[in-house]
Amino acid sequence: MLIAATLLVAGVGAGAFGALLGLGGGILLVPVLTLGFGVDFREAVAVSLLAVITTSSAGAAVYLRRGLADLRLGMTLELATAVGALLGGLIAFALDQRVLAGAFALMVAYVAISMLRAGRHAERAAAPDAGAPVAGAADPGAAAVPARTADDPLERHMRRLPLALALSLVAGVQSALLGVGGGTIKVPAMHLVLRVPLRVATATSNVMIGVTASASAVLYVLRGAVDPYVAGPILVGVFLGATAASRLSERVPLRVLRLLFVVVLAWVALQMALRALGLVT
Repeated sequence: MLIAATLLVAGVGAGAFGALLGLGGGILLVPVLTLGFGVDFREAVAVSLLAVITTSSAGAAVYLRRGLADLRLGMTLELATAVGALLGGLIAFALDQRVLAGAFALMVAYVAISMLRAGRHAERAAAPDAGAPVAGAADPGAAAVPARTADDPLERHMRRLPLALALSLVAGVQSALLGVGGGTIKVPAMHLVLRVPLRVATATSNVMIGVTASASAVLYVLRGAVDPYVAGPILVGVFLGATAASRLSERVPLRVLRLLFVVVLAWVALQMALRALGLVT
């Protein structure tokens, strides 16, 4: 009973951070489950992917209703991400996890440094931040396919779109292999490459990550990698945390949001580096 309660609390924290930063919560769950509860790495990845789906389900409706998420941009990038997730799910049981963890640690560390250096400059270069609906965002009274405007990041940065798509493909592979939802790549890809405001990038990522995780989670489920006694309390906690955080996200200052993102990326880079070196299992 105590273990279930602890897992529930861990799920609440992971869901809150995941919804707030557009990461899905898996970025915290994998280290917590493997290091804190001794769960097998692949089982932790499987539970983490289900948690990512839960986080997206809880937060996506809120972000879309408020017009914070750019649905057109998200679905465009998701085409590449879903392909990557399928590829990652197919090879996840054949690759050396230590090599993958090492490569991932280097990549995340680079992204964290880039996000930190971008600072205020990236926000000033982007369109006006959240508070007003973005072009392409979901609007209950709008048409299913929003009209293209000069403020559409797909229109303003077409030359950078191939790079964003390539990064989205990598995000899908990374999501399936490491169970972290892909937000660690999607958010910087939108924010730094396509110059999307950080708050809009995190909201859009929240909408995307559920689709990404679903593409690979089914492969883990079919292989029997999900422990229901671990997944149950975790998913309940994730839903509660993600629901609360998505409703409070607009009240969090951008400076705090950026700092939280960088801190989480640094934490993940450290954990993956330790795993690659064999210092943690």
